[in-house]
Amino acid sequence: MQVPFIYIAPSDKGGRGVFTNKNIPAGTTIEVSPVLILSAKDRKAIEQTKLYHYIFEWGKTRKQGAVAWGYVSMYNHSYAANCDYDMDFELETMSIKTVRAIKKGEELTVNYNATPDDETPIWFHQQVK
Repeated sequence: MQVPFIYIAPSDKGGRGVFTNKNIPAGTTIEVSPVLILSAKDRKAIEQTKLYHYIFEWGKTRKQGAVAWGYVSMYNHSYAANCDYDMDFELETMSIKTVRAIKKGEELTVNYNATPDDETPIWFHQQVK
């Protein structure tokens, strides 16, 4: 399930992102998408490719990976995200829901730390020592 008013477009955050062509109230489910589950071994192999930036840690131990269909893998990161994602391990789905009202034309973002306002540096913001 995906609402008809979201679309992919170039993003100031880099590459492409997900945007809306109408105002969206807080608490709106934008998308529910199935995922393809990767074994821990397959995840390690995928992490050596460009797909690394589009997969999610999966499962209670987070050793597996998941490729989300729909637009789920296209939402850019923000430490002040306007959406949240939820993983349903049993149904093998991911859902995206707004955490505040979003204006027409605004980019929809998620926090890759899995909590909309978690400011823990994510892997591509961490400095190499």
